[in-house]
Amino acid sequence: MDLLEVKSLNKTYGSGEAAVRALTDVSFSVPKGEFVAVIGESGSGKSTLLNLIGGLDIPDSGKVIIDGRDIFAMKESKLTIFRRRNIGFVFQSFNLIPELNVEQNIIFPLLLDHRRPDMEYLEELLSVLGLEDRRKHLPGQLSGGQQQRAAIGRALITRPALILADEPTGNLDTKNSGEVIALLKEASKKYEQTIIMITHNSSIAGAADRVLRVSDGILADYGRCRG
Repeated sequence: MDLLEVKSLNKTYGSGEAAVRALTDVSFSVPKGEFVAVIGESGSGKSTLLNLIGGLDIPDSGKVIIDGRDIFAMKESKLTIFRRRNIGFVFQSFNLIPELNVEQNIIFPLLLDHRRPDMEYLEELLSVLGLEDRRKHLPGQLSGGQQQRAAIGRALITRPALILADEPTGNLDTKNSGEVIALLKEASKKYEQTIIMITHNSSIAGAADRVLRVSDGILADYGRCRG
């Protein structure tokens, strides 16, 4: 069963001579639990695609269907709740709250939704992320790799069906990049979560189950990776 369906997405920014065609008739689907990498040069449209899938931007035409729900058919208030409960975001810049410690940053999305954390699941995540001994540390007391692992924990804590990762290794060295990708792969398999990851790094993309490429707003499917 497909967890994500993208149907004929089109997006243009600006108008007239200043118009920039960001996406042109993009369609693809992703089954539950698949880890997909989206590669492309800067300005190719890959970030626009991720923002549309996450409901952070609105297409000129087309549909994004997540777990059978057409997200752009929802009112904004409903979409906000749906996004908070069903989509986890991992950004290049971590976006941790500096005044909150690791544990507080991870459970923050649940508190926004007025839900109590599942402490057993939190402990499991801290263990998987290798952050058990850093749980009370503030972001400023962590390495870049540790901050990104905390950000991944924050994305996982709501048990979302879909995780969207935008250049999650962009600010990390090779060692930490490998660890972060391994964590995302483990989440995909262990928790059966579908992951869409943007990267400009072809070696990082090779760790995914399947690779898509966006070039000048047009998408091509490179198919499944070996291994």
